[in-house]
Amino acid sequence: MKLTLAGLFLLLISQSADKSLPQMRLTPAEIRALDVNDEQAERAGVASGRPKILFGDPQEAGFYCILVFVPPHTTIQAHSHRDNRMATVLSGEWHFGYGDRFDASALKTLPPGSVYSEPGGTNHFAQSGAEPVIVQISGFGPTDTKYFDPANDPGAQRR
Repeated sequence: MKLTLAGLFLLLISQSADKSLPQMRLTPAEIRALDVNDEQAERAGVASGRPKILFGDPQEAGFYCILVFVPPHTTIQAHSHRDNRMATVLSGEWHFGYGDRFDASALKTLPPGSVYSEPGGTNHFAQSGAEPVIVQISGFGPTDTKYFDPANDPGAQRR
């Protein structure tokens, strides 16, 4: 946890001077009650779930931090992002793996407090269980989401 906080601090102090980090204190109940909207999904560059942008703009150059709210029984197919990302599981049990195709046997169960990386250009996939999951993701934009198999892109399916 200390290492994650130290890394987040270093990311914050290296951001451009024109963006000021707002004061923010959120309890777990306040996080769960955050209003999330569909228009933030594309800007956040997430594969699935409902994101809430906490800081920055994932589509622009610079540091960003988002929360992703994933409903129960959700499978996220293999995809990658152009930027390096670090993530922390805030609530729920998250099942996460690396590879070009979803493979349940490659998933590692990550309980709250777990951290993982999403190296830029590396395909990964995930799944939630019986309860919703909240994950905090930080990176340097601009970001994107590219599915290994374009047929699995939920954005393309909506168009």
